[in-house]
Amino acid sequence: MSREVFQRTWQRRFDRTLPEKIVCIGMNYHAHAAEHGFEPPTEPLLFGKFSSTIVDPGEPIVLPAGVGHVDAEVELAVVIGRRVKAIPAARALDAVAGYLCANDVSARDLQYTDGQWTRAKGFDTFCPISTEIAPIDELGDARGLRVVQRLNGTVLQDGSTDELIFGVPELVAHASSIFTLEPGDLILTGTPDGVGFFRTPKVALAAGDLVEVEVERVGTVISPVVAA
Repeated sequence: MSREVFQRTWQRRFDRTLPEKIVCIGMNYHAHAAEHGFEPPTEPLLFGKFSSTIVDPGEPIVLPAGVGHVDAEVELAVVIGRRVKAIPAARALDAVAGYLCANDVSARDLQYTDGQWTRAKGFDTFCPISTEIAPIDELGDARGLRVVQRLNGTVLQDGSTDELIFGVPELVAHASSIFTLEPGDLILTGTPDGVGFFRTPKVALAAGDLVEVEVERVGTVISPVVAA
């Protein structure tokens, strides 16, 4: 039954069953960039995930065989509400329908050995996501929201969207300067520090785990973890 709830929601709202684009932002929290050992970016760092990564709340994250360390990452996701190209940041919220809670699951070994992130971020089930859109009218630019990841009940990540380097208007404007954003497209805004790979000792997802990601006033996604 994977993805069926999400697909029904998207079909009703956007006349499509899945987003055309999942645009992701790397290193968009100061402390997360620092735990990577990187300087904060001077413009948003974009990469993508595929719609085949999406699963509903409660559906499992499947750990592919032989990929090494896999992390969960809590993220605020922006839902685009209308077709837009090259919109300025001052008007960018006009293009936003609302927000979701997302988990940008990442295979770290592949991320760093490949030198780019497509394979590490692109496995099926690597984007659990909430299904009910928190409307833009209630949340505005989504600043000041707590973002939390819990693994088996233990808090790993605990941040705030106040810590975003580039906020929602800047991200929508930047992405739309590169490609046309369509209704139902998603922008995952980045993750705070505390991911398992940079903890001492490292904490990787394992079969039998339960991962919970939560964005305040937006939603919570709980995912069991299973082996392939």
